[in-house]
Amino acid sequence: MKIFVALACLLAGCLAQRPHPCGKFKLTQFSFLQSTQNEKLWVYAKYLYDALGQRMRLFEFGNLDNQTFTYDFLLLYKEHVMYEINHHNRTCKKIPLKVDFQPLGISKDASLLGQVIVGSSSGPGQGLLVNTWIGDLPNKEGKYMSTVTEFGCIPVSVAFQTKQYGWMVFSYFNNIIGISDPGLLNPPSFCPVQTLQQTRSPLDPLDFFDFFHRKN
Repeated sequence: MKIFVALACLLAGCLAQRPHPCGKFKLTQFSFLQSTQNEKLWVYAKYLYDALGQRMRLFEFGNLDNQTFTYDFLLLYKEHVMYEINHHNRTCKKIPLKVDFQPLGISKDASLLGQVIVGSSSGPGQGLLVNTWIGDLPNKEGKYMSTVTEFGCIPVSVAFQTKQYGWMVFSYFNNIIGISDPGLLNPPSFCPVQTLQQTRSPLDPLDFFDFFHRKN
């Protein structure tokens, strides 16, 4: 009986614990849909992330101002370079990358907005327990709101406000811990080894969201 009471108290204590910032994935891949409040931009993308090697790969297809676009980017933060890749034409542009690597996850200074169940709590497997956090964007350029699962800290959605597009929303799906093809985080053989190109206007700062805001 004492063991049962102790176990019940421990369980109650665990359930009562306040959620805390989480994340800091080492290797992960996922897909997402992006949309904007003014309806000028939408994007479907696949994203590969390697925190150990500080590498990212982004495949995207979208529409901006009624014009469709596709991009394939490889970001190598330790080498301070970014590759814009076109496999169809076997071309590759090597561009300076002048920003620091930003780990994924909920930052320690984020504030918990609330915890809810997406779906239903009426039966097993019918609902998903999630936490919603609010915090500051890099360089204090605004606020963000991020929703992640309670168990595993898997991203569900992110929303933030911009001057150009209004509210911007990312909805995540097909999240996988680990990377199915690590070779995608290396430059293709047809990419230049030495020559850096400045083929577009410098992006300052160049961060994850800048890739969705370009018309050229």
